[in-house]
Amino acid sequence: MRNRYLRPSRDLPEIYLYRTLIDFRKQANGLALLVEQELGHNPFCGALYAFTNRQRNKIKCLLWEGNGFVLYYKALAEEKFKWPGPADDLLPLTGEQINWLLDGYDIALLQGHKIVHYESVG
Repeated sequence: MRNRYLRPSRDLPEIYLYRTLIDFRKQANGLALLVEQELGHNPFCGALYAFTNRQRNKIKCLLWEGNGFVLYYKALAEEKFKWPGPADDLLPLTGEQINWLLDGYDIALLQGHKIVHYESVG
């Protein structure tokens, strides 16, 4: 796999995927207002919020970095992002999962085997 240099850190403690498709004319302040008013979150807390457009071929990630917003934008040339359906508006992700999503993987399918608990072998 190629090196990716401009990516969200895998160490980010809070990452949220906003499942509802948004109007991509929104820039950093409009997305921060959405985070604050629709989600009830503080956009200045340092969490990363990921959004996609109606065609699911673009992603914007918003992050407050101490003295200003960072807006990460990726537009695919041909394909679409595998975006989870709108069961809930917000989906918590890990740093690894947001990078999988940016690479084109379906994060809904990237689950390990279920954990089983036994009391005895016999």
